Amino acid sequence: MTSIKYYSSFDQDFSESKQQDYKLPNDYEWINRKISHRIASAILYLFIIIFVFCYQKIYARVKIINKKALKKAKKSGYFIYSSHTQVFGDVVNHFITTFPKRPYLICSPANLGIVAVGKYLPLAGALPIPDNLHQLQSFNAAVKTRIEQGSPVITYPEAHVWPWYTGIRPMSLAAFHFPATIDAPVFVATTTYQKSTFRKKPKITIYIDGPIQYDHSLSRKEKMQTIKQKVEKTMKNCATKYNTYTYIEYKPKD
Repeated sequence: MTSIKYYSSFDQDFSESKQQDYKLPNDYEWINRKISHRIASAILYLFIIIFVFCYQKIYARVKIINKKALKKAKKSGYFIYSSHTQVFGDVVNHFITTFPKRPYLICSPANLGIVAVGKYLPLAGALPIPDNLHQLQSFNAAVKTRIEQGSPVITYPEAHVWPWYTGIRPMSLAAFHFPATIDAPVFVATTTYQKSTFRKKPKITIYIDGPIQYDHSLSRKEKMQTIKQKVEKTMKNCATKYNTYTYIEYKPKD
């Protein structure tokens, strides 16, 4: 049976942590080069890969379609713009999507305030968005470095989690400044839902599209607008075509 949630705006978040106002320390390092950190991070990544593989195959029943498209960026780093409809899955699923490349995920700093888990997220590859302009330069440099190292960088342009949502919400233009500044391929990951035969919750199918084609000679702002439009169109087309089951229906408040 479909449940209903009511929203007052597309900026509403249906999954908030107790530390929603968590702020990054002024001396926060987006790339920690300490040997101990790098070793712990490598061990955690191995654990995550094993865990997510089991999670997808046994529990969540996640299927990834057209993963081979990412091979077009085999020798370079790239950006993946992902829909945001799974609280846990949107984070872990892309470790398999991008395997054997290790992903880095742009996220809200509130995630680092999650009890017990938050402090380990930087080890897993989280790149929290800075709270102020003073930290922005370091954050931008970290994203650029990861791309130059050949790594995928995942971002969620809808910003807020709407669990099991089957539509595509408005996206901020600011979310597209990285590929407009850094010349790297752009891909799209759209999570869709289909009715399960044996389980109450729907099956999850993630579709990969790209790389997005655009004129690299455009101005930075024009590139941002073009990439945004194409990412939105790709996600909407995919969501309309492949979402065949509604587990939670979202309706605007009167």
